[in-house]
Amino acid sequence: MTTGDVAGAIGRAAATAAVLAAAALAPPPAAMAAPSPSPAPSSPAASPAPAPAPAPAASPSPAAEACTTWTGPYQRELEAHVGRTADGTQDAGDCEAIRTFQRANGIRPANGYAGLVTYRTMVAVAARKNPNAAGDCPVRPHRVTCVDLERQILWVQRGRTVVFPPVPVRTGRDEEETRPGWHEIYWRSEDHVSTLYDDSPMPYAQFFDEGQALHGRPGNLYAHGGSAGCVNLTVPAARRLWDLLTEGDAVYVWGTKPGTEA
Repeated sequence: MTTGDVAGAIGRAAATAAVLAAAALAPPPAAMAAPSPSPAPSSPAASPAPAPAPAPAASPSPAAEACTTWTGPYQRELEAHVGRTADGTQDAGDCEAIRTFQRANGIRPANGYAGLVTYRTMVAVAARKNPNAAGDCPVRPHRVTCVDLERQILWVQRGRTVVFPPVPVRTGRDEEETRPGWHEIYWRSEDHVSTLYDDSPMPYAQFFDEGQALHGRPGNLYAHGGSAGCVNLTVPAARRLWDLLTEGDAVYVWGTKPGTEA
């Protein structure tokens, strides 16, 4: 090894020693900070509860329906019956009072209009306390079905006791009037159909004078102004009368129907 080689080796050794010494004296590296944990995902903001759907508008009850203000053909009579001033002109108070009467007696529509159905019902209601006050229907110890053509009502009495309260009826039209006088029920047919008038239904028919009978009339009791001589009742009333009477029962008819000749 030459002198130069020895010198180079000594120089490299000294440089290595210097590097090691510097490393020993340097402060240790700062501890690596642990990585900050990722923040927990925040909960999504609570969605506001949906507003409840608006309730559907309720259909107006019959009590809330506007009352008709028309003046009816029987205005004055109905006003007097319900305790209003009988001036013959409809106002809101009259209308409401008449409607109350209609509801109490099952009249539909209950709109406060003083029409024929309401008037005929009023006459029957007014007669309930004492239908035979005038004594027109003969008093007998047996059952008598009383048909008042003038007031267009029917009731049944035994002696002086009313056993079937007054109900409105429709009797024969002009020239086909219900025949007055004493009659007797001679035949009954519960589901009768007319052989003379286009198979018209005559439920709970109780015949008292040839083709004339007490019977129910489906639909509008007062359509066409009058019957062909029969005494028409509503079907529920005819059913109740059917349950009460039997063959041989007496029927008494008197008076004159309004609008017919004497």
